[in-house]
Amino acid sequence: MSHLLCALLSLFSFAALLESAQWKLQENVFVIESQWDTEAPATSVELTCDTSEEKVYWEKDSEWKQEGKTLSAAVKEFPDAGNYTCLSQQSHKVLSSHLLLIAKINSQGHMVRWILKSFEGSNKTFLKCEAKNYSGIFTCSWMTENTSPNVKFTIRSLKGPQGGVSCSSPVAVTEGALTTYTAQCHQENFCPFAEEQQPIDIFLEVIDLVEYENYTLSFFIRDIIKPDPPQCQYVATNGTVTWTYPRTWSTPNSYFPLTFKVKFKRQAKKHKYQVYDTEEQSLQLQSPGPAEVWVQARDCCYLSSWSEWSSLCR
Repeated sequence: MSHLLCALLSLFSFAALLESAQWKLQENVFVIESQWDTEAPATSVELTCDTSEEKVYWEKDSEWKQEGKTLSAAVKEFPDAGNYTCLSQQSHKVLSSHLLLIAKINSQGHMVRWILKSFEGSNKTFLKCEAKNYSGIFTCSWMTENTSPNVKFTIRSLKGPQGGVSCSSPVAVTEGALTTYTAQCHQENFCPFAEEQQPIDIFLEVIDLVEYENYTLSFFIRDIIKPDPPQCQYVATNGTVTWTYPRTWSTPNSYFPLTFKVKFKRQAKKHKYQVYDTEEQSLQLQSPGPAEVWVQARDCCYLSSWSEWSSLCR
């Protein structure tokens, strides 16, 4: 289906492969794909000191390793990853440095995610993007229980600056052991009245000291729409519920119509709700009187996600 949201959560190598289990992330930074079990062999990584000096030695995270310009590191678990530096025996000056990160995979070669936490109700959704309207502005979010201050996030368009999508720096909100990060993104030159031809590809990169993960999400703006709740009123004397479009929704409303659900419960009846569907902006309940009433909305044309329920209609 052309309008179906296509979420691709996979390890994405955008640099040249060095060999099957290791690849270059950026200059002097390498990712080692490691199977997380006792029987899998370690990956051998050969590091060379980039210097003309002959008398040099190696340290890993300030711990002495060996002398010589070449170091062969066996990498399998977290203690094996980290920062490997080459220093001068005479001046003890750092001459070369290599950072090794671990991406954990299973025996089938699929990535085993640990840093991010999946959203409630899904064991596969780690990155989620939503838009309140058709302005081209959307918000992406992800969660982690990792409390390390060294965790770093980079979110951008896979197409780079030429892709016309820019994202703000992530903002963190912590509740208990869970931290939620959000970044606001904007697709430049987005036309809300035109049919979208190409999906937006968002890339999230996660680095935490010696651990590496990344995620991609591909979508059309129309497929991630989730309106804000409508604003509503309920008149108990005649049983009339009225509401207005969310202030954040795209205009004109005739071109961007919404459909609505009205949920109500008589105060005299416990735990018995009734729900009505309508494309109008008012509803006459079968009988007036005290009631608790809420309204929610979604895009009428593309059947987007439903908004949250409104506050209690007054």
